[in-house]
Amino acid sequence: MQNPPHPTARKIKKIILGIDPGIANTGYGVVEFHANRFTPRGFGNITTSPQTASEMRLKKIYDAVTDLIAEFAIESVVLEDIFFSKNINSAFTLGEVKGIVKLAAANANCPIALYAPTQVKQAIVGYGKATKIQMQKMTQVLLKLKEPPRPDHAADALALALCHARSYKVLELKKKYTQ
Repeated sequence: MQNPPHPTARKIKKIILGIDPGIANTGYGVVEFHANRFTPRGFGNITTSPQTASEMRLKKIYDAVTDLIAEFAIESVVLEDIFFSKNINSAFTLGEVKGIVKLAAANANCPIALYAPTQVKQAIVGYGKATKIQMQKMTQVLLKLKEPPRPDHAADALALALCHARSYKVLELKKKYTQ
């Protein structure tokens, strides 16, 4: 008679959507994490025109994020937790974009994770003050891409998804033992 596998030996599969929010360019990156392997499923930018009314720009981003969640059967949505801005109007606009991304995730019953830029850099490169080029090269290596991901917003979104995938086991254990 064969023993059942140990509960921690089961292979976790997770499909994660990273979002680098912005009103003109919202980067997205979809990463599948399974058996300690990372597979890119898609990445790019959701672009909006400054000539379009802000509410219609937000609607376009919301609709695109909703479509991505459905298309890829997303299980977690990850956003960069930005808490400063040089321009107050930019900060408000960024907050609106983050809000509609959170709403799209909530409507799909997807949990949301937030990471500070230094946390993402630490998880991907091993150094919290890594440069953008270092981040793109390491994201390329981890995802086995032929070249660094472009555009920059999509690369940042992929890095966010990778950060969450690499942190997932620790977060699950923390949740299990703090309930």
